[in-house]
Amino acid sequence: MIQLIPQLRILLARQPVDFRNGIDGLAALCKRVFEEDPFSGTLFVFRNRRGSTLKLLVYDGLGFWLMTRRLSQGRLQWWPEDQNAALHPLEAQQLSVLLYNGLPDQAQFVEAWRKLDSSQAAFFTS
Repeated sequence: MIQLIPQLRILLARQPVDFRNGIDGLAALCKRVFEEDPFSGTLFVFRNRRGSTLKLLVYDGLGFWLMTRRLSQGRLQWWPEDQNAALHPLEAQQLSVLLYNGLPDQAQFVEAWRKLDSSQAAFFTS
């Protein structure tokens, strides 16, 4: 089971990819085109040309996971438009919204973590 935790590095491939690619093809794409290590534990997100299906690729230390999310109706409502970057970073909660065909750029989230000042830290140690 893959958990979407705040510390997980998530990179979304901005351009659609050929979904005939399996694990090896997508891992090669990560290495050759994006110059990213597919064995790093980074979760890579790809979409098909129609925008109706997502593929997620991640290495967990033992092997690769390849997950497919195909929408039963319609197409993805959101995809990043930054033309200069091949990859777009996402936060875990943004990916959760995207997987349910939401709008991650319009969703409001609490900060991932906040530093405690010394007066608050004493409260937690008692």
